[in-house]
Formats: sequence, structure tokens, C-alpha cells
Amino acid sequence: MRVLLAFDKFKDSLTALEACELTAAVLRSRHRDWSLDLCPLADGGEGFAEILTHAAGGTMTRLPVTGPRGNPTDAAFGLVSLDRIPPAARTLLALDPLPLATPTRHPPFAREACVAVIEMASASGLALLPPELRDPWQTTTLGTGQLIRAASEAGAAGVLLGVGGSATNDLGLGALDALGLEFRTGTDEKKSPPFPADWAGITRIAGAVTGTIPSIRIACDVTNPLLGPNGAAAIYGPQKGLKPGDLRRIEHEAARLALMLCSHCRQPDSLMDAPGAGAAGGLPFGLMAAARAKLLPGFDLVSAWLDLEAKIAAADLVITGEGRFDESSLSGKGPGAVAARARALGKPVHVFAGQVTAANREGLQLHAITPAGLPLPQALREAGANLTAAVQAVW
Repeated sequence: MRVLLAFDKFKDSLTALEACELTAAVLRSRHRDWSLDLCPLADGGEGFAEILTHAAGGTMTRLPVTGPRGNPTDAAFGLVSLDRIPPAARTLLALDPLPLATPTRHPPFAREACVAVIEMASASGLALLPPELRDPWQTTTLGTGQLIRAASEAGAAGVLLGVGGSATNDLGLGALDALGLEFRTGTDEKKSPPFPADWAGITRIAGAVTGTIPSIRIACDVTNPLLGPNGAAAIYGPQKGLKPGDLRRIEHEAARLALMLCSHCRQPDSLMDAPGAGAAGGLPFGLMAAARAKLLPGFDLVSAWLDLEAKIAAADLVITGEGRFDESSLSGKGPGAVAARARALGKPVHVFAGQVTAANREGLQLHAITPAGLPLPQALREAGANLTAAVQAVW
């Protein structure tokens, strides 16, 4: 029996790898003759860099950066040889040299070139802050820009950036501060980093992305524009600590700074309406405007990078799961996509999740691991034990 274990993370409780390993431990103890293929999934948030780097035999580099509230934190990025990335993923990356706003051009690519894999959650992530410190007026993507700068200085010929799990709504201006742009007040004071709380005083932008910053590709599966009822602040602001009464004000300042950035970088204002521009508090918008970053479909890239299609085809049984499995999980991303593809190939599929609200589909075995009535904080603490017990109950 060949079994594919393809879990995503159980948010705030288990990483994707931990979920895979816990399930594998149960199966190994009970079915020693089964062959297990562990393939943790990544959605662009926590674990994105490590999972993809490990899968391609790369190396992780840790360094101190600026955290979301301006305090020091440690973060990491991966370096992966271009020729170790599966061909389908390389095709999606399309890392052709692109000119920046400065005369600097991206270096040509060679077979020995490396791609940096970065997750903004490690430097600018919501999980880095306790609930009482979550406030999009006071958070910055500066640390993410520092990771991009460090990857460039390490010789990366391209950057793949995952933007899930952000704590920020700063349009990526903090990251651009790290990459060479300056944000100045009417008295010519430089705001570094330009926290949204300081935006009202910023009257001009100076400078440009400096140095040989490589091509940036952003893995992103959301289609939100920057502004409006489906924009960054309206949809994601509340979970980052934005108060309802502050939405209009932060939208007004974001629109003003976004127009200023488009003018400075000679980009059309319509960039604000691009699908995905509003992901991660507008970080893709800022990097598209000033660094010519390109968005690509995140799950398609991860699937190709992990060779997921081949792994599913080779399996006799597929086991997947995540923290919450609902109707949106079946819309073509993460565990839902794994389950759908496996069922299309006639494979039996078991889905384990902390909470299951999706209607059962033919051929799917759905398992809610959390005992009825268990309070959420306790459920999060005991997720590992609950997953183990649920898997033991099936096999």
C-alpha cells in the first residue's frame, strides 16, 4: 500500500509537516508494510519557504530583520538551485530578466543560478504578534524587504515570495523602504519605515529600487484589488486589528499614497485594480509598481514544485487535511484540490480537519478531529493528540 500524506497547516496549532509526521507515526506503528510519501503543502504563509526549499534540496539562511511592529526578529529565506526546481515550476516562474525603474538590469540566468524562496509571514506575519499588538496602523513590511535585499546580496537570480499570513496593510511601502525608496514629509523628514500612522505627513516619494534586485515572483491565489469593498483593508483589515471606524481613513490615505507611488514609478493608476494587488495588505501592489514584480497562481506553483500530480497518481490512498475544511476548501486550492484530483483518479481519500463544515462529497471520507464541545483554545493546544486519536480510530 502506497500512501500519500499531503496535509496543509492547522492554523495556530500544527505545521503541515507536523501533521504529516503525526499521521505517519500512527500508520508506521500499525502497518509496517505500507510505503508512506510525506508531502506537506504550503499556501504562501507559514512554512512556505521551508517546505519548498527542503523539497528542492536547498538551504535556509537565517538573519535578524525588522518585525511587523518595528522590533527585531529572526527570519529566514531559502536558496534553491534553479536546475533543482521541477521543469513545470520553472515554467510558471518564467524568470526572465526584466528592467527596473533604474538603469540596473537583472543578471542573466545560468544553470547554477539560485532562486530565493521567501515567506513574508516570517518577517511581517500576523502570528508574530499577540492579539493586543495587532494594528495595521503600526505594522510594516520592512522586514520582508530586508529579506529580499539579503537574498539579492546572497546572489539570488530570482525571488519567489509567498504573501500569506501578513500583519500589515502598508501597500508594501516598508519593503520598498528597504529596497531604496524614500518617503518624505513636507519638512523633508524621512519616514523610515513609513508606518501607515505616519502617512498623513508624507508628501513625496524619492529614490528608486537600488542595486541588482532580481526578478520577483509573488505566489498569490486571492484576487482582491487594492481598494474598495473587496480591497485589502475592507476584507483583511479586521483580522489584523483594524477598527471599523478606521476603514474610511486608512482607505483614503492608502489611495493617496498609492497614487503617489504610481506617479513616482511611472505606472498606471489602474495597477491598483489588478487582481491580487490587495493581497497581504497591498504588498504585491507596491512590489509591482516599484520593482516590476509579477503575480503567479500560488497553488499551481506549489503543486508543480512538489510534483504533486505524480505523487497523487502513484498513491493507492491519499490522506490530507487542514485546520478547517469547509466549502471554500473545495474551490480548488490546498487539501480540497488534492482531494478532487485524487478522486478524479479513483483514489480513496481521507480528510482530517479540526473542524469540518463542508458537505460530504462522493468518495471523500471526512473526519473532524476535535471532540464535540471542546473550547477552541483547548482544541488548538491539543490538536496533535486529537489528530493522532482520529487517525488511530480509522486505521
